[in-house]
Amino acid sequence: MAATRYWLAAALLGLCCANAQATVLPEERADAMYHRYDGGGITVDGPSLLVRKNFKETVSVSGNYYVDNISSASVDVVASGASAYTEERTEYSLAADYLYGRSLFSAGMTVSDENDYEASTFALGVSQDFFGDLTTLSFGYALGQDDVFQNGNDDFAESIDRHNFRVGLSQILTPRMVMDFNYELITDEGYLNNPYRSYRYLSDPNDPAAGYQFAQEVYPHTRTSDAAGLRLRYHLPWRAAVGGSYRFFTDDWGIDANTFQLTYTHVLYENWTLDLKYRWYAQSQADFYQDLFTNPSQDEKDYRARDKELSEFQDQTYSLYLSWERPLAVRFADRARVSFQYDWIQFDYDNFRDLTQTGFTTGEEPLYDFDASVYKVIFTVLY
Repeated sequence: MAATRYWLAAALLGLCCANAQATVLPEERADAMYHRYDGGGITVDGPSLLVRKNFKETVSVSGNYYVDNISSASVDVVASGASAYTEERTEYSLAADYLYGRSLFSAGMTVSDENDYEASTFALGVSQDFFGDLTTLSFGYALGQDDVFQNGNDDFAESIDRHNFRVGLSQILTPRMVMDFNYELITDEGYLNNPYRSYRYLSDPNDPAAGYQFAQEVYPHTRTSDAAGLRLRYHLPWRAAVGGSYRFFTDDWGIDANTFQLTYTHVLYENWTLDLKYRWYAQSQADFYQDLFTNPSQDEKDYRARDKELSEFQDQTYSLYLSWERPLAVRFADRARVSFQYDWIQFDYDNFRDLTQTGFTTGEEPLYDFDASVYKVIFTVLY
């Protein structure tokens, strides 16, 4: 839950600045998508609908409807003795772009709702072409305001304020090569942990065989993050393109992360496009993370967490995207496209142990790892 909300503002801000490479309006289109994530005892699936319409070659308006049906029996849920749960999250987005000369102004709003979390994000962006359209500079800002609740506890209500600042530069280096640079500053303030999550500590600090107990996690109330990324894309002579990117992330919780990605795109038989991607991600742990604490905290400022997403881990993603497109001989549409996307992700945790495995001394359980699959099927009409 928390990870999804953490990047909501960044995702919407990216949408508002998506046209940084050229000051043109997005294509008019309608998309219907089905998505499914399955891994680590969690399944998330649902539909999404997007419609974009342009007016007088200067204004573009879009709306998006997105649903996540979540079923979770994750390692955290099972280890705590809780029952598997299901919930539904719905999300609505509106966005608009205004083209004025070589400038593109963007604004967007996203609201999402589930039984214990409500989120609203508002974003603004502007991009400008320079030097004969060889250089595009973009700026963006997003404000996120979230409300956190707890099922079964009507007295629990917390809030989060998020601010996301972004600057981007796109440069055509040669007729075949393009470079993109992006920098983001994110600040969060409020209730930043999960109200259902606990850390574990030894029942007897002098005797690991005595087992462990759980206590409520305690997080800082602020977080500041910086991220910078560089991407290069090169068009090959045989109707193909290769790309590579690197992104560095750091925050004041002690997490440093590196992301590398390689891509290859190939147009096949006029109507088919193949995309292959490989992504590698690794991060260090937060300063206040431990898989096993010695004593329960007696000070609410003694921050403690056992969220595996704050541990030291790495993941690898292998992606295959295949799309088929053809012209349409109808008045209201130009082309139709069908896309299939598949991602296979391998997660390996370096200091988060699998408590569902029994028969081990406390603190010596096997390290946790799992694989996940992500499927997307998208039908698009461009008009």
